[in-house]
Amino acid sequence: MATKPLQEGILILTTTPKREEAEQLAEALVRHKLAACVNILGPAISYYFWKGELVRDEEYKLFIKTSVDKKAELISFIKQNHSYTVPEITAIEVRYENSDYANWLYEYLSS
Repeated sequence: MATKPLQEGILILTTTPKREEAEQLAEALVRHKLAACVNILGPAISYYFWKGELVRDEEYKLFIKTSVDKKAELISFIKQNHSYTVPEITAIEVRYENSDYANWLYEYLSS
């Protein structure tokens, strides 16, 4: 087990237009140790204005679990590897209440 248990982390949310892109992004984030786990949900229906028009799209939502230390690099990776010109990137501070999960996450991201 880690000697320094991670208690606080970051949950990053983003969306992709296709499932394949979501899966590729998730795999790359975990392989590069920018995230310990990524959940993909969808398709979800999104409504938004883009270039003056109301858009309705199917999107896939990624829930990316990472540490505070990896946040900036992870956000940069998403911006560089995302198909959207302006991808959603939302960061939510979280507190891990399960110390076993927190230790696993910390150990993976630190190795």
